[in-house]
Amino acid sequence: MSAVDLGRFTSSRVERAIEVVVGFGCSLLGAQGLAAALGGAETADSWHPLLELIVFVPLGLMIVACFTGRAVKLFAALFSVVGIVGIALWPFIHGAGTMSGEEQPWIFFLLNVITAATLLAFPLVWQVVLAFFVPLEWLVVRLVGSSGQPLDVPMFLLEASFALVLGSIVVTLGWLFRRVAATVDRRRAEADASYAEAVAADAAEQERLAVGALMHDSVLSALIAAARGHSPRERLLAVSMASEALTRLADAEQDASMGPEGPVALVVIAQQLQRVAADLGVPITVPCPDAAAVPSAVARALAMAGVQAITNAVEHAGGAGLAASVTATRDPLRVQVTVSDRGSGFDTSHVPDDRLGISASIMARMAAVRGRAFVDSGRDGTTVTLTWTASEPVV
Repeated sequence: MSAVDLGRFTSSRVERAIEVVVGFGCSLLGAQGLAAALGGAETADSWHPLLELIVFVPLGLMIVACFTGRAVKLFAALFSVVGIVGIALWPFIHGAGTMSGEEQPWIFFLLNVITAATLLAFPLVWQVVLAFFVPLEWLVVRLVGSSGQPLDVPMFLLEASFALVLGSIVVTLGWLFRRVAATVDRRRAEADASYAEAVAADAAEQERLAVGALMHDSVLSALIAAARGHSPRERLLAVSMASEALTRLADAEQDASMGPEGPVALVVIAQQLQRVAADLGVPITVPCPDAAAVPSAVARALAMAGVQAITNAVEHAGGAGLAASVTATRDPLRVQVTVSDRGSGFDTSHVPDDRLGISASIMARMAAVRGRAFVDSGRDGTTVTLTWTASEPVV
């Protein structure tokens, strides 16, 4: 079920119920009118069978459409127009002066069928207009068709008022049910939105508590160990604790564009790398495949490690020749993020242990999601390659 269907859940079902009810009611009244048409004396007139065919065939198609739920509006509009035209032609086909005030022609039984058809075919304004127009048209036809005969005006007015009252009830009930259904759908949408806001607020609060606990348990412990570290071994332990704390803090961050769950398109990673590079004054374009996606935790690790690589390139190489790319291969899914520069490079084997920009923010972060990070640096520049391979298919 699509989003649109979910948004009109009640309205769709009420609309379908209206179609079935209208189809059932039109079947009864149509059968009554058909019986009157087949049993009437006017069928001997060669024009009457043609008029009956023109009116009852669209009526039958509309009834079938109501029960099947296919092309209901089309056939309802067709029958509405044909019915109104059929009423207007009645005096000319029946013959003026031959319609007595006592008989009720077969087309009289279809007045409210026409009104019910407008309920399915036209907007509310036209439903109201035609609910008044059809009885008025019938009153005029009765008066015109009875010329030369004694006018039974009270009977004509009774027929017209009966059609008007019943048609008004049909239109009113249709409007009422649709309005109630629309209100229910609107309230449901508001409730869903409120629930989503509450879930987001709860997730943010849980994240705040988690980061607070992490700050207390990891960062403070690392700071205390650093303050108390006097021997080389104690200092090395403090550096190790700080590295672990920074990695956990980085992994606790959540970019709003990636969300807490579900697959994330690689283009989101590329956009974040471009945004960070632009903020640092070195705008770049990051090519990326459009269709591939990875789990959100992997996307955050790739993006944050790539951001750190760009930050290092700008800080230590001045952003010279900065370039980045995101690639992916299938079967199995293998994603690679590459960040390179044309700086003077450095000796990776002589990076101090307390420099966490590579060891913690890149290496450890990729290791946390079972990925790998490679740093190749020399006189021609530095290239940081981040890779992640799916152990199972990613939906």
